[in-house]
Amino acid sequence: MSGERKPSGRSSADEAATRKRGRSLAALGYIQPRTYEELRAVLSSGTVHFPKRLRQVAIFLWQHPSEVALGTIAQVAAQAGVQPSTLVRFAQIFGYSGFSDFQGLFKDHVKGSWPEGRGEQRAEAEPNAATHFLRGMVGASQASLGRIESGFDIESFEKMVATLAKADLIYVIGSKRAFPVTTYLSLTLSQQGVRNVLVDNVGSTALDQVGCIGARDAVLAVSFSPYNSITPDLVAVAHERKARIVTITDSTFSPLIRLSDSWLEVVESDFAGFRSLAASLAVGMALVQGVAARRGT
Repeated sequence: MSGERKPSGRSSADEAATRKRGRSLAALGYIQPRTYEELRAVLSSGTVHFPKRLRQVAIFLWQHPSEVALGTIAQVAAQAGVQPSTLVRFAQIFGYSGFSDFQGLFKDHVKGSWPEGRGEQRAEAEPNAATHFLRGMVGASQASLGRIESGFDIESFEKMVATLAKADLIYVIGSKRAFPVTTYLSLTLSQQGVRNVLVDNVGSTALDQVGCIGARDAVLAVSFSPYNSITPDLVAVAHERKARIVTITDSTFSPLIRLSDSWLEVVESDFAGFRSLAASLAVGMALVQGVAARRGT
């Protein structure tokens, strides 16, 4: 997909209209993304800059293509936490007349990717609400793990293992929903004899905990949207001190990407407002095992 602007005799009025629709069309050379993969390539290029609400939409579309493909505009807007008009505006930035046309990218992407019978209603009734929730969370965990199996970035994973294995001391950083992941990774690193510091921010001491980090150390950071935690600030401190940084996060919009030497995308599915951590833990444990094995050799 070319980023060159097509030569044309566009009037000043046309140019003004294009600017009003958004900088993303200029980044595309006025060519619409025709597939979900092309859309992801544009979003990950760093050439499109969105205001807060449109950025919120971009993150949701990046993480939940199936929900976008199957939902109505009202359902997708509610899940993304925006108004339906915001979805229409986002679609128009990419040259589509409305959300329905834009949604076709996602429908084509998920078409044929599900086994026969998926989406059909379960014939049997759930015994109770708790069992229904359990089944839903198991399904979300399976979907999260399935993404890892189908699209894992081996090259980035190996780089992360190599970086962590060479470090004198590993600082493990994550907060809020990521904290259970980093806590367990720190524990298992210790069990494998790998020196590490869990930055837990007890007593609001997180900045002090990373105060002695140096260029021979490394950071293993875990962060998930909406990225409103202290983690980016702590990683920025480590970056300034020349420490190597590897990250597990859930989209290219994460503020940790520009600070990281290497990173892995891990997108977790959710059910009833609760997100799985299965894939993040699986990837994290694989990192620990890789680091321990490399240090052992």
